[in-house]
Amino acid sequence: MTRVAAVDCGTNSIRLLVADLDPATGELVELDRRMTIVRLGQGVDKTGRLAPEALERTFAACRVYAEVIKELGAERLRFVATSASRDAENRDDFVRGVVEILGVEPEVISGDEEAEFSFIGATKELTGADLPQAPSGGTPMDKPFLVVDIGGGSTEFVVGEDHVRAARSVDVGCVRMTERHLVVDGAVTDPPTAEQIAAIRADIEAALDLAEQTVPLREARTLVGLAGSVTTVAGIALGLPDYISSEIHHARVPYATVREITERMLTTTHAERAAIPVLHPGRVDVIGAGALVLQAVMERIGAAEVVVSEHDILDGIAWSIA
Repeated sequence: MTRVAAVDCGTNSIRLLVADLDPATGELVELDRRMTIVRLGQGVDKTGRLAPEALERTFAACRVYAEVIKELGAERLRFVATSASRDAENRDDFVRGVVEILGVEPEVISGDEEAEFSFIGATKELTGADLPQAPSGGTPMDKPFLVVDIGGGSTEFVVGEDHVRAARSVDVGCVRMTERHLVVDGAVTDPPTAEQIAAIRADIEAALDLAEQTVPLREARTLVGLAGSVTTVAGIALGLPDYISSEIHHARVPYATVREITERMLTTTHAERAAIPVLHPGRVDVIGAGALVLQAVMERIGAAEVVVSEHDILDGIAWSIA
Protein backbone atom coordinates (compact mmCIF):
# COMPACT_ATOMS: atom_id res chain seq x y z
CA MET A 1 0.00 0.00 0.00
CA THR A 2 1.15 3.53 -0.80
CA ARG A 3 0.03 6.41 1.43
CA VAL A 4 -0.76 9.49 -0.62
CA ALA A 5 -2.39 12.88 -0.16
CA ALA A 6 -4.49 14.59 -2.82
CA VAL A 7 -5.75 18.17 -2.74
CA ASP A 8 -8.44 19.48 -5.10
CA CYS A 9 -8.78 23.25 -5.04
CA GLY A 10 -11.85 24.40 -6.92
CA THR A 11 -13.83 27.60 -7.31
CA ASN A 12 -15.98 27.13 -4.22
CA SER A 13 -14.16 24.62 -2.02
CA ILE A 14 -10.82 23.01 -1.27
CA ARG A 15 -10.70 19.32 -0.38
CA LEU A 16 -8.17 16.87 1.01
CA LEU A 17 -7.94 13.09 0.76
CA VAL A 18 -5.28 11.04 2.53
CA ALA A 19 -5.50 7.36 1.63
CA ASP A 20 -3.63 4.09 1.35
CA LEU A 21 -3.77 2.75 -2.20
CA ASP A 22 -3.02 -0.66 -3.70
CA PRO A 23 -2.76 -0.30 -7.50
CA ALA A 24 -2.62 -4.09 -7.90
CA THR A 25 -6.04 -4.67 -6.36
CA GLY A 26 -7.67 -1.28 -6.89
CA GLU A 27 -8.24 -0.93 -3.15
CA LEU A 28 -8.45 2.56 -1.62
CA VAL A 29 -8.48 2.82 2.17
CA GLU A 30 -9.55 6.31 3.19
CA LEU A 31 -7.73 7.80 6.20
CA ASP A 32 -8.96 11.39 6.06
CA ARG A 33 -11.32 13.20 3.72
CA ARG A 34 -12.39 16.78 4.39
CA MET A 35 -13.73 19.84 2.64
CA THR A 36 -13.56 23.57 3.40
CA ILE A 37 -15.64 26.23 1.65
CA VAL A 38 -13.17 29.00 0.70
CA ARG A 39 -14.83 30.67 -2.32
CA LEU A 40 -11.50 31.07 -4.11
CA GLY A 41 -13.43 32.09 -7.23
CA GLN A 42 -15.12 35.04 -5.53
CA GLY A 43 -15.54 37.73 -8.18
CA VAL A 44 -13.25 36.08 -10.76
CA ASP A 45 -15.92 36.06 -13.46
CA LYS A 46 -16.24 39.85 -13.16
CA THR A 47 -12.69 41.02 -12.26
CA GLY A 48 -10.47 38.31 -13.73
CA ARG A 49 -8.48 38.28 -10.46
CA LEU A 50 -8.42 36.28 -7.23
CA ALA A 51 -9.59 38.47 -4.35
CA PRO A 52 -7.09 38.94 -1.46
CA GLU A 53 -9.62 37.71 1.11
CA ALA A 54 -10.36 34.63 -1.03
CA LEU A 55 -6.64 33.83 -1.21
CA GLU A 56 -6.28 34.16 2.56
CA ARG A 57 -9.25 31.84 3.20
CA THR A 58 -7.65 29.28 0.89
CA PHE A 59 -4.22 29.58 2.49
CA ALA A 60 -5.77 29.16 5.96
CA ALA A 61 -7.32 25.87 4.84
CA CYS A 62 -3.98 24.80 3.33
CA ARG A 63 -2.26 25.33 6.69
CA VAL A 64 -4.74 22.99 8.36
CA TYR A 65 -4.30 20.42 5.60
CA ALA A 66 -0.51 20.60 5.92
CA GLU A 67 -0.80 19.52 9.57
CA VAL A 68 -3.09 16.61 8.68
CA ILE A 69 -0.75 15.41 5.90
CA LYS A 70 2.23 15.59 8.27
CA GLU A 71 0.45 13.75 11.09
CA LEU A 72 -0.68 10.90 8.81
CA GLY A 73 2.70 10.58 7.11
CA ALA A 74 1.65 10.69 3.47
CA GLU A 75 4.56 9.77 1.22
CA ARG A 76 3.48 11.80 -1.78
CA LEU A 77 1.25 14.83 -2.33
CA ARG A 78 -0.39 16.16 -5.45
CA PHE A 79 -2.23 19.50 -5.46
CA VAL A 80 -4.56 20.16 -8.36
CA ALA A 81 -6.21 23.53 -8.95
CA THR A 82 -9.21 23.94 -11.22
CA SER A 83 -11.35 26.58 -12.82
CA ALA A 84 -10.90 29.73 -10.72
CA SER A 85 -7.11 29.65 -10.60
CA ARG A 86 -6.99 28.71 -14.27
CA ASP A 87 -8.85 31.90 -15.19
CA ALA A 88 -7.19 34.42 -12.84
CA GLU A 89 -4.64 37.04 -13.88
CA ASN A 90 -2.88 36.92 -10.49
CA ARG A 91 -2.64 33.15 -10.20
CA ASP A 92 1.11 33.48 -9.44
CA ASP A 93 0.15 34.83 -5.98
CA PHE A 94 -1.88 31.68 -5.45
CA VAL A 95 0.97 29.41 -6.58
CA ARG A 96 3.53 31.08 -4.30
CA GLY A 97 1.27 30.77 -1.26
CA VAL A 98 0.61 27.07 -1.80
CA VAL A 99 4.32 26.30 -2.29
CA GLU A 100 5.20 28.11 0.94
CA ILE A 101 2.60 26.18 2.95
CA LEU A 102 2.55 22.70 1.41
CA GLY A 103 5.89 22.50 -0.37
CA VAL A 104 4.42 21.53 -3.74
CA GLU A 105 3.39 23.62 -6.71
CA PRO A 106 -0.30 23.47 -7.57
CA GLU A 107 -0.96 22.04 -10.99
CA VAL A 108 -3.44 24.23 -12.81
CA ILE A 109 -4.93 21.52 -14.97
CA SER A 110 -7.00 21.86 -18.11
CA GLY A 111 -10.70 21.14 -18.19
CA ASP A 112 -10.06 17.92 -20.09
CA GLU A 113 -7.59 16.70 -17.43
CA GLU A 114 -10.07 17.65 -14.73
CA ALA A 115 -12.73 15.58 -16.47
CA GLU A 116 -10.44 12.56 -16.79
CA PHE A 117 -9.58 12.56 -13.09
CA SER A 118 -13.28 12.83 -12.25
CA PHE A 119 -14.16 9.87 -14.46
CA ILE A 120 -11.47 7.64 -12.94
CA GLY A 121 -12.47 8.52 -9.40
CA ALA A 122 -16.21 8.11 -9.99
CA THR A 123 -16.25 4.88 -12.00
CA LYS A 124 -13.38 2.78 -10.62
CA GLU A 125 -15.76 1.02 -8.20
CA LEU A 126 -18.56 0.80 -10.77
CA THR A 127 -16.40 -1.07 -13.29
CA GLY A 128 -14.96 -3.59 -10.83
CA ALA A 129 -15.21 -7.25 -11.73
CA ASP A 130 -16.73 -7.97 -8.30
CA LEU A 131 -19.50 -5.40 -8.74
CA PRO A 132 -22.05 -6.91 -11.16
CA GLN A 133 -24.89 -4.90 -9.67
CA ALA A 134 -25.48 -1.30 -8.71
CA PRO A 135 -24.05 -0.51 -5.24
CA SER A 136 -27.52 0.23 -3.87
CA GLY A 137 -29.04 -2.89 -5.45
CA GLY A 138 -31.28 -3.20 -8.49
CA THR A 139 -30.16 -3.58 -12.06
CA PRO A 140 -26.48 -3.67 -13.04
CA MET A 141 -24.84 -0.40 -14.07
CA ASP A 142 -25.10 -0.10 -17.85
CA LYS A 143 -22.31 1.39 -19.95
CA PRO A 144 -21.42 3.86 -21.28
CA PHE A 145 -21.25 6.09 -18.22
CA LEU A 146 -21.76 9.83 -18.37
CA VAL A 147 -19.91 11.43 -15.47
CA VAL A 148 -21.04 15.00 -14.77
CA ASP A 149 -18.97 17.03 -12.30
CA ILE A 150 -20.83 20.25 -11.43
CA GLY A 151 -18.29 22.57 -9.86
CA GLY A 152 -18.32 26.19 -8.84
CA GLY A 153 -16.92 27.66 -12.02
CA SER A 154 -17.23 24.91 -14.60
CA THR A 155 -18.94 21.60 -15.32
CA GLU A 156 -17.13 18.61 -16.78
CA PHE A 157 -18.80 16.00 -18.98
CA VAL A 158 -17.10 12.65 -19.58
CA VAL A 159 -18.42 9.66 -21.51
CA GLY A 160 -16.69 6.32 -21.38
CA GLU A 161 -16.90 2.64 -20.62
CA ASP A 162 -13.84 1.44 -18.68
CA HIS A 163 -11.80 4.40 -19.90
CA VAL A 164 -12.54 7.94 -21.05
CA ARG A 165 -13.88 8.13 -24.59
CA ALA A 166 -14.72 11.84 -24.82
CA ALA A 167 -14.60 14.77 -22.41
CA ARG A 168 -15.46 18.46 -22.36
CA SER A 169 -15.38 21.23 -19.78
CA VAL A 170 -17.79 24.17 -20.08
CA ASP A 171 -17.97 27.38 -18.09
CA VAL A 172 -21.19 26.85 -16.18
CA GLY A 173 -21.00 26.18 -12.45
CA CYS A 174 -23.06 27.01 -9.38
CA VAL A 175 -20.93 29.98 -8.29
CA ARG A 176 -20.37 31.40 -11.77
CA MET A 177 -24.08 31.22 -12.64
CA THR A 178 -25.08 32.73 -9.30
CA GLU A 179 -22.64 35.64 -9.59
CA ARG A 180 -23.47 36.25 -13.25
CA HIS A 181 -27.26 36.20 -12.99
CA LEU A 182 -28.45 36.40 -9.38
CA VAL A 183 -26.23 39.07 -7.78
CA VAL A 184 -27.72 42.56 -7.95
CA ASP A 185 -26.00 45.49 -6.21
CA GLY A 186 -23.72 43.11 -4.37
CA ALA A 187 -26.48 40.90 -2.96
CA VAL A 188 -27.99 37.61 -4.12
CA THR A 189 -31.63 37.98 -5.17
CA ASP A 190 -33.77 36.22 -2.57
CA PRO A 191 -35.47 34.32 -4.12
CA PRO A 192 -34.54 34.66 -7.83
CA THR A 193 -36.99 36.08 -10.34
CA ALA A 194 -38.36 34.06 -13.24
CA GLU A 195 -36.28 36.17 -15.63
CA GLN A 196 -33.08 35.43 -13.71
CA ILE A 197 -33.78 31.71 -13.67
CA ALA A 198 -34.50 31.79 -17.41
CA ALA A 199 -31.15 33.51 -18.00
CA ILE A 200 -29.31 30.78 -16.07
CA ARG A 201 -31.19 28.10 -17.97
CA ALA A 202 -30.24 29.72 -21.30
CA ASP A 203 -26.55 29.65 -20.34
CA ILE A 204 -26.82 26.00 -19.30
CA GLU A 205 -28.54 24.97 -22.53
CA ALA A 206 -25.88 26.78 -24.59
CA ALA A 207 -23.18 24.97 -22.60
CA LEU A 208 -24.86 21.62 -23.21
CA ASP A 209 -24.97 22.39 -26.94
CA LEU A 210 -21.24 23.10 -26.77
CA ALA A 211 -20.50 19.91 -24.84
CA GLU A 212 -22.46 17.83 -27.34
CA GLN A 213 -20.17 18.97 -30.13
CA THR A 214 -17.48 16.65 -28.75
CA VAL A 215 -19.14 14.41 -26.14
CA PRO A 216 -22.00 12.03 -27.12
CA LEU A 217 -24.08 12.82 -24.05
CA ARG A 218 -27.19 10.99 -25.26
CA GLU A 219 -25.34 7.69 -25.72
CA ALA A 220 -24.98 7.36 -21.95
CA ARG A 221 -26.85 4.56 -20.21
CA THR A 222 -25.89 5.52 -16.64
CA LEU A 223 -25.59 9.09 -15.35
CA VAL A 224 -23.10 9.54 -12.50
CA GLY A 225 -23.21 12.91 -10.72
CA LEU A 226 -20.35 14.41 -8.73
CA ALA A 227 -19.50 17.33 -6.46
CA GLY A 228 -21.30 19.43 -3.88
CA SER A 229 -24.38 20.48 -5.82
CA VAL A 230 -25.23 16.87 -6.68
CA THR A 231 -24.41 15.40 -3.27
CA THR A 232 -26.45 18.15 -1.60
CA VAL A 233 -29.47 17.37 -3.79
CA ALA A 234 -29.06 13.71 -2.79
CA GLY A 235 -28.87 14.61 0.89
CA ILE A 236 -32.06 16.66 0.63
CA ALA A 237 -33.78 13.86 -1.31
CA LEU A 238 -32.86 11.37 1.43
CA GLY A 239 -34.05 13.73 4.17
CA LEU A 240 -30.80 13.38 6.08
CA PRO A 241 -30.49 15.15 9.45
CA ASP A 242 -26.85 15.91 8.63
CA TYR A 243 -24.38 15.33 5.81
CA ILE A 244 -23.75 11.57 6.00
CA SER A 245 -21.30 10.60 3.28
CA SER A 246 -21.94 6.85 3.51
CA GLU A 247 -25.67 7.40 2.90
CA ILE A 248 -25.12 9.77 -0.03
CA HIS A 249 -22.44 7.71 -1.80
CA HIS A 250 -24.10 5.68 -4.57
CA ALA A 251 -27.59 6.96 -3.77
CA ARG A 252 -29.89 6.94 -6.80
CA VAL A 253 -32.09 10.01 -7.16
CA PRO A 254 -35.01 9.93 -9.66
CA TYR A 255 -35.49 12.78 -12.13
CA ALA A 256 -38.82 13.82 -10.61
CA THR A 257 -37.15 14.29 -7.24
CA VAL A 258 -34.34 16.36 -8.75
CA ARG A 259 -36.90 18.58 -10.47
CA GLU A 260 -38.89 19.06 -7.25
CA ILE A 261 -35.79 19.95 -5.22
CA THR A 262 -34.53 22.35 -7.90
CA GLU A 263 -37.84 24.21 -7.91
CA ARG A 264 -37.76 24.36 -4.13
CA MET A 265 -34.20 25.75 -4.06
CA LEU A 266 -35.11 28.44 -6.62
CA THR A 267 -38.34 29.59 -4.95
CA THR A 268 -37.39 29.71 -1.27
CA THR A 269 -35.57 32.41 0.68
CA HIS A 270 -32.02 32.27 2.04
CA ALA A 271 -33.37 31.65 5.55
CA GLU A 272 -35.61 28.80 4.40
CA ARG A 273 -32.74 27.10 2.56
CA ALA A 274 -30.36 27.64 5.48
CA ALA A 275 -32.79 25.74 7.70
CA ILE A 276 -32.28 22.53 5.68
CA PRO A 277 -30.00 20.40 7.92
CA VAL A 278 -27.93 18.79 5.17
CA LEU A 279 -27.25 22.06 3.31
CA HIS A 280 -23.77 23.44 4.04
CA PRO A 281 -23.85 27.19 4.86
CA GLY A 282 -21.44 27.88 2.01
CA ARG A 283 -23.89 26.41 -0.51
CA VAL A 284 -27.08 28.14 0.60
CA ASP A 285 -26.89 30.84 -2.09
CA VAL A 286 -25.51 28.69 -4.93
CA ILE A 287 -27.45 25.42 -4.61
CA GLY A 288 -30.31 26.66 -6.82
CA ALA A 289 -28.04 27.23 -9.81
CA GLY A 290 -26.20 23.95 -9.20
CA ALA A 291 -29.40 21.93 -8.98
CA LEU A 292 -30.65 23.57 -12.17
CA VAL A 293 -27.54 22.38 -14.02
CA LEU A 294 -28.23 18.81 -12.88
CA GLN A 295 -31.90 19.00 -13.89
CA ALA A 296 -31.02 20.37 -17.33
CA VAL A 297 -28.49 17.58 -17.93
CA MET A 298 -31.02 14.90 -16.98
CA GLU A 299 -33.59 16.41 -19.30
CA ARG A 300 -31.11 16.67 -22.18
CA ILE A 301 -30.18 12.97 -22.05
CA GLY A 302 -33.51 11.62 -20.81
CA ALA A 303 -32.03 10.18 -17.61
CA ALA A 304 -34.51 8.51 -15.28
CA GLU A 305 -32.13 8.85 -12.34
CA VAL A 306 -28.68 10.02 -11.30
CA VAL A 307 -26.24 7.80 -9.43
CA VAL A 308 -24.49 10.03 -6.89
CA SER A 309 -20.81 9.46 -6.18
CA GLU A 310 -18.74 10.81 -3.30
CA HIS A 311 -15.67 9.52 -5.12
CA ASP A 312 -14.68 11.99 -7.77
CA ILE A 313 -11.76 14.09 -8.97
CA LEU A 314 -10.11 13.83 -5.55
CA ASP A 315 -9.97 10.03 -5.79
CA GLY A 316 -8.81 10.29 -9.40
CA ILE A 317 -5.94 12.55 -8.31
CA ALA A 318 -4.99 10.04 -5.61
CA TRP A 319 -4.97 7.18 -8.13
CA SER A 320 -2.82 9.24 -10.50
CA ILE A 321 -0.15 9.39 -7.78
CA ALA A 322 -0.21 5.63 -7.23
